[in-house]
Amino acid sequence: MENVPPELQQGLRSMGLLAPDTFARGQPLAGGVSSDIWHIALPDGREACIKRALPKLKVAADWRAPIVRNRYEARWLARAAEAAPGSVPMLLGQDEASGTLAMEWLPPDRHPVWKARLHDGIADAAFAGDVGRRMARIHAYAAERPELASDFPTDSLFHAIRLEPYLIATARVHQDLAPKLVALAARTAATKLTMVHGDVSPKNILVGPEGPIFLDAECAWWGDPAFDLAFCLNHLLLKCLWTPRAAIGFLQCFEVLATAYLASVAWEAPATLEARAASLLPGLLLARVDGKSPVEYLTEESDKARVRRVARHLVKCPPDRLRTIRAAWGEEVGA
Repeated sequence: MENVPPELQQGLRSMGLLAPDTFARGQPLAGGVSSDIWHIALPDGREACIKRALPKLKVAADWRAPIVRNRYEARWLARAAEAAPGSVPMLLGQDEASGTLAMEWLPPDRHPVWKARLHDGIADAAFAGDVGRRMARIHAYAAERPELASDFPTDSLFHAIRLEPYLIATARVHQDLAPKLVALAARTAATKLTMVHGDVSPKNILVGPEGPIFLDAECAWWGDPAFDLAFCLNHLLLKCLWTPRAAIGFLQCFEVLATAYLASVAWEAPATLEARAASLLPGLLLARVDGKSPVEYLTEESDKARVRRVARHLVKCPPDRLRTIRAAWGEEVGA
């Protein structure tokens, strides 16, 4: 382990996790583009995960976001822990001045990242169903408590780190689809129903001993739960190109996750939510090759062309059921 940077040390002191005359040591963790993340050891022997939001994200495009987003991540973690105990790491503290947040450390040997398991071709449909159910439980809890909306005044932040870099940036590349992509962004921005995570991706989900654990709610927002559903399902489509031998299993995960989630929707008509998710998903699919945050594992132009072929058609002719997307993608990848 090495010395933790001074700004993180100060954040730990401000959170009351580190005495003024002591120092933490740690190890930087890879994988994030929006934060510096460290595994740290405190002088009293406790371990923690600490992250500091970056003003400029670590991507090729000029993508900036306010570091105050850690404030809302902390609020999301606290509420999600109430909604679905065990589904998030325990929040240890948050310091707005330094943009740092501390959580319990979850050992990787007992909490592998779902993305890594998918890369290995492990298509666990039962786990995918648990992801859908826990996501819906969190959405349902907040939807029943509309007063929580005031805890997430993050419309401009969500636009800056989700709607603009995904849908609006993609509209600039595919100008013939721009009216439809911009309309999707506008509809999403205007739909205010519950507390949204904003980055429900396999890289942000741990396979815990008791089920899925959600991480990295920097995009937390009061808005459209269909965004979380579509965002997560999108990754199961893309993984079919990353690990082709598991494509059939990944599409089964897609079906099971969607079914489990929709079966738990009670705050609105499930078919209404599904229609929003189904029409949004193709725009998000296209964004992962032509937006500001392309997935790092699609490097072959032939794979990008496959995404564009399916996504463009579905943006032009928006589906209202998720099975339509599953069928179109399954035909494309032979699954």
